[in-house]
Amino acid sequence: MQLSDCRVVLTGATGGIGLALVEHLCAAGAQVLAVTRQPAALATLVARYPLQLHQVTADLRTSAGRHAVVEAARHLGGVNLLLNGAGVNRFALIEQLDDHDIADMLTVNVIATLQLTRAMLPILRSQPHALVVNVGSTYGSIGYPGYAVYCASKFALRGFSEALRRELADTEVNVLYVAPRATRTSMNSAAAMALNKALGASVDEPQRVAHEVMGAIQKDLNELYLGWPEKLFVRLNGLLPGVVDRALRKQLPVIRSFIHTHENPPQ
Repeated sequence: MQLSDCRVVLTGATGGIGLALVEHLCAAGAQVLAVTRQPAALATLVARYPLQLHQVTADLRTSAGRHAVVEAARHLGGVNLLLNGAGVNRFALIEQLDDHDIADMLTVNVIATLQLTRAMLPILRSQPHALVVNVGSTYGSIGYPGYAVYCASKFALRGFSEALRRELADTEVNVLYVAPRATRTSMNSAAAMALNKALGASVDEPQRVAHEVMGAIQKDLNELYLGWPEKLFVRLNGLLPGVVDRALRKQLPVIRSFIHTHENPPQ
């Protein structure tokens, strides 16, 4: 797809990756409908791109919020790109999470995304060519201690992306699944970032992730995994999960120490 021809619904538009995506899309000439619960965070970009950047304040966990997005998309004249970027995370052992924490993570990361995609499909299918982009994670392929619920949500999103792509194979709508590795955003707590530093894990800047996503959209790819050696670990976990089991077991004391000793507020 040519970015200048894109009319985009982008959820999670005021997250770290979301803001970078908004900036890249508008700079390339796309029309962007930014979905957020924090519209003030978009003020600078709205001032910079007043003719391209539109916004709708909506809580995607609610039927009314999703309906508002669909109506705004119709008012825009239809869209040919749905970019599902909304997501929440919590670095914690599962026994540290209550029922609300678990339900909210699964609702935002999976249920609301599936429901909005379903609602948007008639609009997307009316276009000569359209694309659904689901922003997942490396943790959608590798189960990692301290992220059990987040991993569950991203594994689900990866499976949804694969199945939906096959479901729409005889239409003009494609599905791209994007799997960033650790990224420097506010969604990652201080404890999570400290753990990454202690383990020597690479952390990408949101602008780099957005740049890679733009390239994948232009190439009409099906999947995009970011980072090395993370791509290798994804393959290794699929072929030889026992090897990854043993490697992560050695990291467990370090992971637990950062969960228990660093401030780790809900995200």
